[in-house]
Amino acid sequence: MLGKADRYFPDAFVPDMEDSVPPDEKANARQTVADALPAMTQLGIPIIPRVNSLESGHTQADIEAVVGRGITGISVGKIRTPEAIQVLDRFLLDAEQDSGTARGSTFLFLWIETAAGIMNVTEIVAASPRVQWIAFGADDFTADMEMPRGRNSDPAEEIGLVYPRSAVAIAAKAGGIQALDTPYVTYRDQAGLEREAQFARRLGFTGKCAIHPSQIDTIRRVYSPSEEEVEYARKVLEVWDEATSRGSGATTLDGDLIDTPVVERAQRLLASLE
Repeated sequence: MLGKADRYFPDAFVPDMEDSVPPDEKANARQTVADALPAMTQLGIPIIPRVNSLESGHTQADIEAVVGRGITGISVGKIRTPEAIQVLDRFLLDAEQDSGTARGSTFLFLWIETAAGIMNVTEIVAASPRVQWIAFGADDFTADMEMPRGRNSDPAEEIGLVYPRSAVAIAAKAGGIQALDTPYVTYRDQAGLEREAQFARRLGFTGKCAIHPSQIDTIRRVYSPSEEEVEYARKVLEVWDEATSRGSGATTLDGDLIDTPVVERAQRLLASLE
């Protein structure tokens, strides 16, 4: 699979050493990923290997195997407390020093997927400037909470996931980092993927993790402004300019009130296209 990476163009590659690897294959997976990195780094796409969680006992060895090989950061699952980030920081500092990598240059992509992680997510985001992305992991969260989870259901009906999803998105926004939604595991169901991605975008997520190349285009389209959104944003700024030229602090467009928050949202959307 890693050898086929040059066929695809995601925003980042996340070669996995964690949940997709059986316990007896951890050392082999670590070496396989390390060996694949020189070729993958030539593709010009950020690489963020997913190492095993701190509870596994494999984390430090995984980090040592990949730091200094052109990676952008590491992805770590089951983060529960801000103290875990300090442990990861020490591992990374040692690996950066040993590999001659610039201190603090290896970023963190953290998975929030337990009840404790949700309760501590704001402090986790603020624990280190290395933290640049957080993702919500629905399957591990529902397992931790001993909650049933249906497949192919309307995400708005999964009431138990609305609060933790929102908590992750809000904490990321407050911390100035990116929030990525949980993978959609039924990878052949493009309609279901789009439905869930649209729902998560409305909650404030800025992207979504893909587990199959066929999901990339749908996710990228959902998390990019549509032509209708762009056109509406432009109209908002047009009527706003007209209103402010008359000395007014509010106006209307198609029967909707246009005031400062609406204008700021339009400005941010158009700025994202630059």
